[in-house]
Amino acid sequence: MLINLLRLLFIGCALVFIFMLIHAWWHKRRKGELESTPFWPVAGIGFVANFLDTLGVGSFAVKTACYKQFKLIDDRLLPGTLNGQCVLPTVTQSLIFIGAVKVDPLTLISMMAAAAAGAAWGASRVAGFDRQTIRLVMAVSLLVVAGLIFAGLLGLFPLGGEAMGLTGYKLGIALLGNFIFGVLMNVGIGLFAPCMTLVYLLGMNPMAAFPIMMGSTAVLSVFSAGTFIRRGAFDARAVLAVAIFGPIGVVLAAMLVQSMNMEMLKWLVAFVVIYTSWTMYASWRAGRRQPDIPVQAQVQLSEAPR
Repeated sequence: MLINLLRLLFIGCALVFIFMLIHAWWHKRRKGELESTPFWPVAGIGFVANFLDTLGVGSFAVKTACYKQFKLIDDRLLPGTLNGQCVLPTVTQSLIFIGAVKVDPLTLISMMAAAAAGAAWGASRVAGFDRQTIRLVMAVSLLVVAGLIFAGLLGLFPLGGEAMGLTGYKLGIALLGNFIFGVLMNVGIGLFAPCMTLVYLLGMNPMAAFPIMMGSTAVLSVFSAGTFIRRGAFDARAVLAVAIFGPIGVVLAAMLVQSMNMEMLKWLVAFVVIYTSWTMYASWRAGRRQPDIPVQAQVQLSEAPR
């Protein structure tokens, strides 16, 4: 019964997001403000990134690296674009995997709610950052992601325990952690790696991380993406491209998950993340003396009467 209710929740979140995205896309097109971002390259990147995301590699770092390398998306719009792009793929992941592992309902639902609250609280603040702030925060965040990936690959994480739920102070720590991870989603650091680490450290069964992190991301991404969409701090064409082709990558990965060499992919992504962090830092250094306008100010200027 709970699983069916959660699936209905995920579907409801997806429908709300689709409505917001189509409305924002049409509004930008009518005003002549639709971005000139190439649709098919972004769609291809989104397909591959969400294929890897379903296998546990993570999509934010892969997409950020590709967008930076090929100069497809403005750095200022990256957080909102990444959050918008992950909604439908993560909803698809949740619909596929949420019933595969039996997790304590209180732990699952409360951690999902904490992540959503963090995303809602953080998005309204990150959407007001200027390009330079976003570059610096993402450079640091990506280093954190790389550290988590390397630590996992080198066996530095505890193996966890057998618990499928949390109570008492451990549940409190989990809720605080997921709230923080929800906030960090808004600056381009994905929830999967830190959430999985937290679950291990609190002594839960490693398999319990999958429904928790997928369900949390599916719900929180609607809150964070909605805020960026309302403020205009996202690339509409790029989000639409991945909203269409990202879920296809998820479904394909779910079918082929047992035939992939995951460790090799994770090593590759870890080095890609470090490279991307360096390019973000280099962009920040290059732009230190150039004035930048916060996203909120640019949105206000675009809405001012002419």
